[in-house]
Amino acid sequence: MAPPGAPAVPGPLALLDPTGQFAKRKKTSLWFTVSLLVVSTFILTIGLAATTRTENVTVGGYYPGIILGFGSFLGIVGIHLVENRRQMLVASIVFISFGVVAAFCCAIVDGVFAARHIEPRPLYNRRCQFYSSGVGFLYDAYQTEVMCYTLNSKCQLKVKSNTCYCCDLYNCENSEQSSSYYEFLGVSSCQDVVHLYRLLWSSTVLNIIGLFLGIITAAILGAFKDMVRLAVPMSQIAFSAAPPPQILYNPAQQILTYAGFCPSAATISTYPSYPLPLQAF
Repeated sequence: MAPPGAPAVPGPLALLDPTGQFAKRKKTSLWFTVSLLVVSTFILTIGLAATTRTENVTVGGYYPGIILGFGSFLGIVGIHLVENRRQMLVASIVFISFGVVAAFCCAIVDGVFAARHIEPRPLYNRRCQFYSSGVGFLYDAYQTEVMCYTLNSKCQLKVKSNTCYCCDLYNCENSEQSSSYYEFLGVSSCQDVVHLYRLLWSSTVLNIIGLFLGIITAAILGAFKDMVRLAVPMSQIAFSAAPPPQILYNPAQQILTYAGFCPSAATISTYPSYPLPLQAF
């Protein structure tokens, strides 16, 4: 029994979390990880749809979807593991961290590209034309010249087959000074360019959501990883339910008997007492 003034020393059970706390944190970690996996799936799908919409506009917004998706998959596997759980969660956090950096970069690149290089107003006002050479012509091999009219002059523009072009965005004096894309190759109609514009902004918004959700998920998995290191080994300790040993004192035998550890007094043979002979010096 500890003295009245001494502080209480925590036992092994004091290191464990309260009942249900471990399961609650596991459920929270699983919910955020599954949410990140769903968001990364949308990022990958919309990014691939945007990058395959045209031939001359390349979108890289789907790369964070691959990295974040793989990291969240590792997190889901690590949460359900019993052995090597910490190593799997560490790998998940590393991939999610790389995905967060990629999402930040792609959100900036796609947002700036959609804002500066695609002008949607001529597309919405139907001032852009679509040219197709017809069936049986390769759009890379067949080109034609179309007439573009501006306020002060007119000029000819060479376009390929299956191209949506906007003369309002084309500079007849110097085509290299055009900051916005005035032609989009490999489309089926000018409506595909409108879809591309919307997909770019959707990819930007999803990358921003994946950025913040990835940061939160990595933090939650890190806390759960440390919790696993403290709680799981202690919860596997099997405490013995045997009562403490009782000390028995037998005056006839002049020995201390520990019940449960030493044989009982009945098994100890007794010997008669003999007088010791006196030895003269």
